[in-house]
Amino acid sequence: MSVGRICVREVDLADPDESAQAAAARMNARNVGTLVVLNRAKEPIGILTDRDLALRVVARGLDPASVTVAELMTKSPDAIREDMPIEAALGRMRSGPYRRLPVVDKFGKLAGLVSLDDILDLLSEELAQVGDLIRGESPDSLASDD
Repeated sequence: MSVGRICVREVDLADPDESAQAAAARMNARNVGTLVVLNRAKEPIGILTDRDLALRVVARGLDPASVTVAELMTKSPDAIREDMPIEAALGRMRSGPYRRLPVVDKFGKLAGLVSLDDILDLLSEELAQVGDLIRGESPDSLASDD
């Protein structure tokens, strides 16, 4: 299965020139922990997380109204193509380490965002289905079919 089948297609964005305070307010209003920053061609050039705000603004005692997203974001985020297998995306996350990755189309334009939680949810659903199959084939269930 490809990343494009499970990624979130509605991605919240940030402008590189906006303040950390404005970005944090958007995260709060939208109940998200990640904002993606795009260039004019709609290609991801940065990613800002709630953790970035905590460590790069609050922990350093910076004024969130005067620090810009461009100063805080992780520049040139490791994006993955929407046709990439989920296993490859998981490997990229583990080697990063990243919890979220922008998903791009074949032209490099933002197509979505995939998180480690998205992948783990899918895997847990698949494991539950395997468990159901195994339980259905167990000797006890076969004996009760008589």
